[in-house]
Amino acid sequence: MRSHLLNDLTAEHYRRSVTEGVERVAAKLATTERPFTGVTADALAPVIDRIDLDRPLHDTTAVLDELEDVYLRDAVYFHHPRYLAHLNCPVVIPAVLGEAVLSAVNSSLDTWDQSAGGTLIERKLVDWTTARIGLGEAADGVFTSGGTQSNLQALLLAREESKTDSAAKLRIFASEASHFSVQKSAKLLGLGQDAVVCVPVGQDRRMQTVALARELERCVSDGLVPMAVVATAGTTDFGSIDPLPEIAELCEQYGTWMHVDAAYGCGLLTSLKHRDRIAGIERADSVTVDYHKSFFQPVSSSALLVRDAATLRHATYHAEYLNPRRTIAERIPNQVDKSLQTTRRFDALKLWMTLRTMGADGIGQLFDEVCDLAAEGWRLLAADPRFDVVVEPSLSTLVFRYIPAAVTDPAEIDRANLYARKALFASGDAVVAGTKVGARHYLKFTLLNPETTTADIAAVLALIAGHAEQYLGESLDRAS
Repeated sequence: MRSHLLNDLTAEHYRRSVTEGVERVAAKLATTERPFTGVTADALAPVIDRIDLDRPLHDTTAVLDELEDVYLRDAVYFHHPRYLAHLNCPVVIPAVLGEAVLSAVNSSLDTWDQSAGGTLIERKLVDWTTARIGLGEAADGVFTSGGTQSNLQALLLAREESKTDSAAKLRIFASEASHFSVQKSAKLLGLGQDAVVCVPVGQDRRMQTVALARELERCVSDGLVPMAVVATAGTTDFGSIDPLPEIAELCEQYGTWMHVDAAYGCGLLTSLKHRDRIAGIERADSVTVDYHKSFFQPVSSSALLVRDAATLRHATYHAEYLNPRRTIAERIPNQVDKSLQTTRRFDALKLWMTLRTMGADGIGQLFDEVCDLAAEGWRLLAADPRFDVVVEPSLSTLVFRYIPAAVTDPAEIDRANLYARKALFASGDAVVAGTKVGARHYLKFTLLNPETTTADIAAVLALIAGHAEQYLGESLDRAS
């Protein structure tokens, strides 16, 4: 079995195996005509259940053949221009190359003696990102597994900086369109169900600062402590960006930690055209960025950035076997001192490879393309009487629903839209997401692929209308 260990004796075996795997994936990418095959869990589960994991195949080619049947053939391919559903981006080749390198070398980014140059590369990228945000000379940060972890750590720091002994008094303010990880983080931090105050949004799906000011004042009047305001720069459902400058003013007035969840909107940090849309982010105490959403990086690649490096001490714990206190005096840079994780992948390498190959402007150009595409898609929807579109996009998300001319029952319209999404997914011709606006069901395009065109959007809208009309026709037949 030692022949499978990656080392100096098996380098050629490694080269052949990885090359064969890359060739399989490349062939799949080159020939995939739809984002999905439409396979169901009921159809695929028995194929996987029949595999006996205690009887290995002992041959990489045979394993890849099997993988075709259990994964590659039916995977959802985000690179396809008609994948329009969630915040999954197609990835750039330099980042995929970085993934291959980091997986093979397998550095762990917790301590210097496990990573060396990897530690310095991550630190350089953190400094680069904080400079792009404008957080100042004292800023710092650390890479994380994703936006949920970044938000959790940000609120942990806010809790520790709140200077109160009573966790029950702490309150977090976030808009009703904010990410669910805010509520989840409050629970994990032991703050109680009432800790998160939901601030209403306007028709533009942005936090209403008048309502935020009212809630902050009520909080203080009730003897409670406004621990943090979470402003969202790119909500999951609408891509809306909260009014960051106004929120920053209120946070300063009340001495409240300002966290900006820019997991989606961080692509604007490289934008050549739309950077002004996140003006005010530089006033945050902490910022979440997901490079694997709008920097075209493979999952996972995220970071938490903070204005004051000293606040990261709240995540520090010294273990004698790993990062003893003496390493501070010895100026040994251990990233575990800043992180909630211990063992941690060198995910920063993917962004490093991307910047060194394409440059920040290259990333920004791609993100600008999808933002401009969303604007074109909004004009298409707004001019089409078959659809109701909720809000003009701030980033690259469109929320809409099919409205039949002959049906006025909102519940029946809901069912038609739900059916259209399900039927479209089953066909594999395109993949779209869904959400609720108020009590009503809507569909959602999340446009993150620069290869998607307005023709693709128009074609998918026609498919949605066709499926909805089919459902309504069948519904009328059943009722008659």
